[in-house]
Amino acid sequence: MAIDKQPSCDDVFEPELLPVSEAVERMAAQITPVTETVTVPLRQSLGWVVAAPVESPIDVPAYTNSAMDGYAIHSSDLPGDGERSLRVLGTVWAGKPLNTEVKAGQAVRIMTGGMMPTGTDTVVIQEHTSVAGDNVRIDGSTAPGKNVRMAGEDISAGESIIEAGTQLEPAHIGLLASLGIDQVKVYRQLKVAFFSTGDELRPLETHAGKTLGPGELFDSNRHTLFSMLERLGVETIDLGVVADTPEATREAFISASDQADMIISSGGVSAGQADFVSSTLAELGDVTFWKLAMRPGRPLACGKVGKAHFFGLPGNPVAVMVAFYEFVQPSIKRMQGCSRLTAPRFAAKCETKLRKSPGRIEYQRGIFETGPDGMTTVRSTGKQGAGRLSSMCMANCLIVIAADKDGVEPGDMVQIEPFHGLV
Repeated sequence: MAIDKQPSCDDVFEPELLPVSEAVERMAAQITPVTETVTVPLRQSLGWVVAAPVESPIDVPAYTNSAMDGYAIHSSDLPGDGERSLRVLGTVWAGKPLNTEVKAGQAVRIMTGGMMPTGTDTVVIQEHTSVAGDNVRIDGSTAPGKNVRMAGEDISAGESIIEAGTQLEPAHIGLLASLGIDQVKVYRQLKVAFFSTGDELRPLETHAGKTLGPGELFDSNRHTLFSMLERLGVETIDLGVVADTPEATREAFISASDQADMIISSGGVSAGQADFVSSTLAELGDVTFWKLAMRPGRPLACGKVGKAHFFGLPGNPVAVMVAFYEFVQPSIKRMQGCSRLTAPRFAAKCETKLRKSPGRIEYQRGIFETGPDGMTTVRSTGKQGAGRLSSMCMANCLIVIAADKDGVEPGDMVQIEPFHGLV
């Protein structure tokens, strides 16, 4: 009797494969941003998403000050040609104003950041001066108003400085602190529950340093997921390794849906006989199982369990990471209310031959760099098996090869996604 073969990831063409672009659109239509807000201390706000525009309470700079070390003068004292000697009244240090009005024929020694004294509007840098006793000589090479930072030229009081939907990064924290803002209104933190499935998996919590038995593996996916989630500023709920039984799978999903806004599982979304995820989700949730036109990461489940959004990722370590970056991370950002959802892509010249079958988009691991000529190049990390997690450690980007391509030759231009843009 002939084998009744089922579609698999080894097939060159598979008519049931869902294009990645369509999968992204379907997910976007299902995800609704949270609306609840909280106010948190500035030091705790990194990674949170701003819920309302933040306006500056002050001008920045707060006062007109010197951009250079030099001498503050009034521009009317600049000689048309030749040189001019001015009497120095004193010195202005940053944070120590000089409460003296500077009149015609006078100057004040001033340091960078020092408040411009009354009567001055220009700073002649010290390298263009000559000092003799209480006098300083200047020439006419300095333009009126030069080397002065005007009050409010960077930010004006009342100006919107951070828009709603901005995910706070270190520069935002510093900016808010510089304005005297010590707390910020943000969307509440998402709760994300995650677990691994598979009787062959052994958790590090109980098996670190122990010898594995035949057929056993250390659970790495859960630790990878934890790390990727941690960088997104969500509250994580680790449900551990779930046994391959209907009872354990059902209990895990019920526990997760009671606690979390999103549930992520790894493994158990393919056609294996021990995969109880699909039957459990049919009972508890509204979930679609997709075969995506991509590699790695062909099997993916997406939907809801109770009120929680659900993503069922493949079991292979690299496929877990790629599926997370391409689908789960943008969905989390959308739920967080973030205005920037996707990772940046840009072009690079490929230095290595890349094998690929047409019909599926592929995400291969690469190493990119920019040369002295300004050209960005990328090369493969080597073998691209979905179980080679070490290749992700070697790489600093994903090489994104379009579905209609049947490979890449050295010198071809490709699209890359730098890992630092996947934050």
